[in-house]
Amino acid sequence: MKESEIKLRIKLDKDSIPETITWDATDKDIPGEEETKAFNLAIWDHNTMSTLRIDLWNKEMPVDEMKRFYVDCLGGLAQSILNSTGDEFMSTAMNRLCDKLVKHLEEELGQNGQQ
Repeated sequence: MKESEIKLRIKLDKDSIPETITWDATDKDIPGEEETKAFNLAIWDHNTMSTLRIDLWNKEMPVDEMKRFYVDCLGGLAQSILNSTGDEFMSTAMNRLCDKLVKHLEEELGQNGQQ
């Protein structure tokens, strides 16, 4: 049986706020740790029928990137729900929400003069 491993390493400052986040995985194309600004992890607990979540980002993560990160996560979940269950209604609804959120982010950037 094949095993795969994913490693996360978080370096915290004196106030326990992430300064750096690195990750590595045995099945990654390029071996070795890579730095990232944020990650989220969701684990289904079948005993409590609820999701356990860890969301972390480092001090350098800009707010606009954080928002894009979560829109991308939602889009990925839309594809996952389609792949895993075949539920086109849920997938389409989630993708429509992503489209609305992308438009919102584009408008927000335009209002702030950051295009």
